[in-house]
Amino acid sequence: MVPAAGASAAALPSAAPVLPAATDPPSPSSSGGAVRDLTPSLQRQIDAAVQHVMKQADVPGVNVGIWTPDKGQYVKSFGVADRSSGKKMSSDLYLRIGSETKTFTVTALLELVDQGKIGLDDTIGTYIHGVPNGDKITLRQLAGMRSGLFNYSQDEGFFKAFTSDPRRPFTPQELLHYSFKHPVLFQPGKKFYYCNTNLILLGLVVEKISGRQLRDYIHDTVLQPAGLDHTVFPQGAEFPSPHAQGYTDQTANGKVATTADWNPSWGWAAGAMISRLQDLRVWARTVATGRLPDGKRLISAATQKQRLTTPPTTIPGAGYGLGIFNVQGWIGHNGSLPGYESLTIYLPSARTTLVVMLNTDINYKKTTEPSTLFGDAITKIISPDHVFNLPAEPAAR
Repeated sequence: MVPAAGASAAALPSAAPVLPAATDPPSPSSSGGAVRDLTPSLQRQIDAAVQHVMKQADVPGVNVGIWTPDKGQYVKSFGVADRSSGKKMSSDLYLRIGSETKTFTVTALLELVDQGKIGLDDTIGTYIHGVPNGDKITLRQLAGMRSGLFNYSQDEGFFKAFTSDPRRPFTPQELLHYSFKHPVLFQPGKKFYYCNTNLILLGLVVEKISGRQLRDYIHDTVLQPAGLDHTVFPQGAEFPSPHAQGYTDQTANGKVATTADWNPSWGWAAGAMISRLQDLRVWARTVATGRLPDGKRLISAATQKQRLTTPPTTIPGAGYGLGIFNVQGWIGHNGSLPGYESLTIYLPSARTTLVVMLNTDINYKKTTEPSTLFGDAITKIISPDHVFNLPAEPAAR
């Protein structure tokens, strides 16, 4: 989420990368979304593909979960959670999920829409003063990455502040300051541009309208109803145990560092959250359908339809709705924060979930996020008609 100065948006602490889609996601009944049976033979192919990506991208450890109602499941851990101790990776470990946080923040926002307390076409200036073009930018454009605001995590001053002390806290107001000193990049709605600034503003809107801290509101209205007992929005650098150590090269000198004790507050509403494999399994379907595990709606059908509607983008086969993307029919989000990456996606046409969590964000050949490599390699095997094939150039984390 925090790109190195002058680097691509995904360079440094990336709260989460994303590459959006241009078409509405298929309905659960649509054809052509078949997922292959998770037979022992197919699972061995997945094993080999995961191990190949690990070697290719020098990934210390990874958890992979695939769940499909009629064709079996696959839950395995590979490699190590900590290179110094040799502790094995395991599915009960907590990891930081970076920009997957965006799906929770936008869900909280959409709940307020359903309650009639805000409107998606309200301007941000109605709630937050001092935003460039605040009288024109709508909440919908912020959630859909079409605001035109500068991404604070690409600001050189922010990069220097973060890398000089990655354990320091940042306030939302400090983050906005890094963005607002730059001119707007384009007029609202004119194009897609992945920008963490958008989510900081939406987090502040949720706080203002709910009268509560964002972390508390998300806990009570999103996490608890969904039964996500192992998903956390930290106040600062706290990290539940057991957790994996993280490895990054997003440092001032470019050397690899360990990151478990780094403070993710710079990501806040765009990328600070923590979770585990089984919780993300539940969340994948919940966020893609708007329904809780018991079948009740978390988001109304009308609002969920708006969430999944993706205006055209320039990225073939991919689109971005309201805090969520669609890549070749797979709906969800990825996340990247120094030391950690994740991918949580759901294929409605096959009611299949894929979750990948790993303890590095070091790009392969400096261009491709390892979570994307895993998503591509695994979906080529399990859903060859729906391959998670984001372009090589990573999106703004």
